[in-house]
Amino acid sequence: MADGDGGDGGLHGTTAHVVIGAGPVGWTTAAMLADAGDDVRVITRNGAGPLHPRIERIRADAADPAALLRAAAGAVVIFNAASPPYRRWASDWPPLAASVLSVAEATGAVLVTVSNLYAYGPTDHAMTESNALAATSIKGRVRAQVWRDVLAAHDAGRVRVTELRSSDYFGPRVLTSQLGDRIVPKVLAGKPVSVIGDPDAPHSWTYVTDVARALVALGRDERAWGRAWHAPTNAPMSPRQVVDALSEAANGERVKVRAISPLVLKALGIFVPDVRELAEIRYQFDAPFVVDSTAAQATFGLEPTLMDTALRETIAWYRNRATTEAVLDAH
Repeated sequence: MADGDGGDGGLHGTTAHVVIGAGPVGWTTAAMLADAGDDVRVITRNGAGPLHPRIERIRADAADPAALLRAAAGAVVIFNAASPPYRRWASDWPPLAASVLSVAEATGAVLVTVSNLYAYGPTDHAMTESNALAATSIKGRVRAQVWRDVLAAHDAGRVRVTELRSSDYFGPRVLTSQLGDRIVPKVLAGKPVSVIGDPDAPHSWTYVTDVARALVALGRDERAWGRAWHAPTNAPMSPRQVVDALSEAANGERVKVRAISPLVLKALGIFVPDVRELAEIRYQFDAPFVVDSTAAQATFGLEPTLMDTALRETIAWYRNRATTEAVLDAH
């Protein structure tokens, strides 16, 4: 389908599911909706998104309410899967979230926001949706305020909203994650990997396909509206355990796992902005960081993909990516 620019053409102007952002979550959600027979518009600044006859890719700045309203005309559900640059969350999230909220109100669409667990701050127990939003980090406070603002609009009867919170993503297309491009290729090559924090601290990992499946369910079920939910997530595994499972699924041999020295991280942060940004959320890796997703599982009949299956699908995607890049390099 040809890309759009916010004008007429393609599916534009018809009722549709609108996905803002084409990162791993936005891409997977759009493809899942289209495969199920829904018309989908993917809105990004660069016109990215899956190639599918039911998907229209539109170039627009979602932080511009007027541009977004033109692009989202006729939407029945808006999935906000946008992902501003990590180091610019504090400056970029408030205007983006406000723009998306205003367009959801104007169109009457259900607003489903993609989020994470930062808003809770450090905890000493498995996180549930009833946890207080007690973030100690700047990023966590930003995400908490985004939710408070959309929930206030919902409570005032101006819009229908829900939010899906997930732990660290992994899976196809997931690159910038604690279980992404910095880890998986090394495991596939049988090389040692270095992890942030305590390698043996229990940690929750959320498969990106399960995130998309849950988002689709939340957008279609009025029981979801007016509250936040946790994406279906398997039992926690420490970084060492998940790397062991990944390496065994990949080649049957475990690779060495070591912790990155805090001094090394601090030094890297001088030259790599995103590494520097990790300092305020180090608590997520220095101690147990566990999510309880039983509420969404019980309410919507969702279950997380078996970890072994999810890891094998992750491996398959990375191997295919490496093969594709090798072919392109050869030409």
